[in-house]
Amino acid sequence: MTFTLTSTDLADGGTLPDAQVQAKGNTSPQLAWSGAPEGTKSFAITCFDPDAPTGSGFWHWTVANIPAEVSEIPTGGPLPDGAVEGRTDFGEPGFGGAAPPPGHGPHRYVFTVFAVDVDQLPVTPEDSGAKYGFNLHFHTLATASITATYENPGKD
Repeated sequence: MTFTLTSTDLADGGTLPDAQVQAKGNTSPQLAWSGAPEGTKSFAITCFDPDAPTGSGFWHWTVANIPAEVSEIPTGGPLPDGAVEGRTDFGEPGFGGAAPPPGHGPHRYVFTVFAVDVDQLPVTPEDSGAKYGFNLHFHTLATASITATYENPGKD
């Protein structure tokens, strides 16, 4: 079985809906996954913009310690008990919608679900996306992603 990610809010290769844009809705999308590999003990979710003009991308959402029996997150949450959201590059935990600089061109927003081989990653709401990513690097069994784009057409 293949590990897959689907969404009623996002289309892979499509345009990010206004609901997931910071200035228009700032709502986390519905995500559902199936086909997790044997040995999965929890799940994690990230949303990352590799096109941000930072030299290191931009973390829009980090979630870890989603229990293994969970296979869906509804639009806007809530997250299941035990799940922890990390600090985004906006500076606070939780979902931070798309907000590319005006006129910078289209940005990709990569939503990824990770099948994780431990029940709990050692992360907190104060931890950065880099720390979530570091821990996921050593504990990921499989990933599934949806990528959508968004462009702020305004001028600098």
